[in-house]
Amino acid sequence: MEGAGVRLQRAFSNPEVPQFDPFLLLDDFGSGNPDDYMAGFPWHPHRGIETVTYIVKGAVAHEDSIGNKGVINDGDVQWMTAGSGIIHQEMPQKYDGETKGFQLWVNLPKKQKMIAPRYRGITSKEIPEVKEDGTVVKVIAGKYSDIIGPVEDIVVNCMYFDVTLKAEKEFFYSISKQYTVFLYIFEGSVVIGNDQEVGKSIVALTDSGDRVVTRAGKDGARFLFVAGDPIGEPVAWAGPIVMNTQKEIAKAFEEFHAGSFIKSS
Repeated sequence: MEGAGVRLQRAFSNPEVPQFDPFLLLDDFGSGNPDDYMAGFPWHPHRGIETVTYIVKGAVAHEDSIGNKGVINDGDVQWMTAGSGIIHQEMPQKYDGETKGFQLWVNLPKKQKMIAPRYRGITSKEIPEVKEDGTVVKVIAGKYSDIIGPVEDIVVNCMYFDVTLKAEKEFFYSISKQYTVFLYIFEGSVVIGNDQEVGKSIVALTDSGDRVVTRAGKDGARFLFVAGDPIGEPVAWAGPIVMNTQKEIAKAFEEFHAGSFIKSS
């Protein structure tokens, strides 16, 4: 349970599995029962991170302290850089059918943790799709097959794709050896490495090497493909604040309670 009472599955959390650096957590939220999500995530602060919300099915109303307000719908993405501090709320809307969405937290390096906050809302129509034989790749961030995603000026270099494969079809991606790479399967199953089958709602952290190869199972597959440059710095984490030291964490909460959390641009 998170927020004011939202049922979700936390795929991973960096304090338990620091090898996901620069990624801090991945939450999988969604349900056919509005009682599981309508309480939402009322006003709360963030500092030192980016949050990436991807709505596969559903609608989430958003509002923040720097003046952004709107609703992200089916296929839309919200890429928010909290930087020095932002206060926002995310409130899922009642949806006819089963909702599905993800929130990824991306850490920021020390020298950029206190940059000015910013918000980027990307509609589903802005996200390019690469369609090949039995494969559809939605390029949210990064580059795939010469197609560049719509999220610009990313602080930590990363790729974020939504990949759909028909049965037995392969997805492969050549990638830098130093990158952290993971897959999150939310439909069907995939076969990775030495014929290891990985099913729905399982995170597969791969050895990046020069090339990541994945084959869909007999019922096909749909998964998130996420890769990024590790930061390699200490992580101090308390609730929605992620810094490098506990002293910085304490200062953030002091400022929040004193009303000085939001910095002037």
